[in-house]
Amino acid sequence: MAEHLSQSELDYPFKLLEYFNGFRLSKVIFSACELGVFDLLLRALQPLSARHVALQLRTSEDGMERLLDALVGMEVLEVESADGTAVYSSSDVANLYLARSSSKSLHDMMVYQSQTVYPLWTHLVDAIREGKNQNEKTFGLQSEALFQAVYRSEEEMLKFMGLMNSSWILDGHDIATAFNLSCFHKIVDLGGCTGALAREIAKAYPASRVSVFDLPQVVDAARKHFPQEDDAVEFHSGDFFSGDVPPADLYVLARIIHDWPEEKCLSLLKNLYDACRPGGGVLLVEALLLENRRGPVTAQIFSLNMLVQMEGREQPPSGYTRLLSAVGFQDVQVCRTGKSYDAILALR
Repeated sequence: MAEHLSQSELDYPFKLLEYFNGFRLSKVIFSACELGVFDLLLRALQPLSARHVALQLRTSEDGMERLLDALVGMEVLEVESADGTAVYSSSDVANLYLARSSSKSLHDMMVYQSQTVYPLWTHLVDAIREGKNQNEKTFGLQSEALFQAVYRSEEEMLKFMGLMNSSWILDGHDIATAFNLSCFHKIVDLGGCTGALAREIAKAYPASRVSVFDLPQVVDAARKHFPQEDDAVEFHSGDFFSGDVPPADLYVLARIIHDWPEEKCLSLLKNLYDACRPGGGVLLVEALLLENRRGPVTAQIFSLNMLVQMEGREQPPSGYTRLLSAVGFQDVQVCRTGKSYDAILALR
């Protein structure tokens, strides 16, 4: 490692210290989201003092001032002086991505990361030692009952659905346009949750009929909590592991395969191959590792998260190609989007 470091880094480990403090930086943004800081500043007609923010959000003035100053240091908020008092306002990035009311809000993602993923990662050492997820230690649920942990209450289910909704608001367009899918007339997003990715696909291919197929309680919650006027996406209830899937030209599996052990993935993909119409295919959406597994770091971290929370892992393109080829799919194509998630298209 040392031979790749500059002399200045050897003299003082700036990069390592940045990594050491990474969890604190995350928690600063998480806490501000949970407290409603970004929503309050967006609604305000002028910059606010720490005292005013603390009164509105019912926190201590001292604690809020420290939080706001940290967010300024991270360039998430802006600060100026008014009559000798520091007053704070949101940056454009905070207004766009961290305020709950924004159409591109990642607020739900932040809350899920803070309240679900963060506690799981406190057991990372145990996950590495044991080679299994930490749902039992963290939430008191059996490690094998993956989505019983994810959906352990309506509140927790809605947090997860908010996470997925945020993900596809951010990355959905890039996934929908990674390949030309206009030849697929009926597209089913399996485990499509709130329908956010399906809606991006429907926007990109208005001549196609796009639907979501998910568990009954998820479909009910999507209709109730994530409705869209004049929705072009249909919702259907079922379990793609234990029941029949709707007929389709293209099946979408977005962030599904990485959750599960290989034997379960092969079983699912074989069922889809058998159900797929001639000339149809499957679109996998995952964070792809490099073939040598030396990056990108986002995919490496996601793979650790699969260890901590689920039963699967992130893979390089060859790993998904092997799974797809094993059940009969052909002509596997890979598109790296340059964003958080990549796309793999395979044909029957």
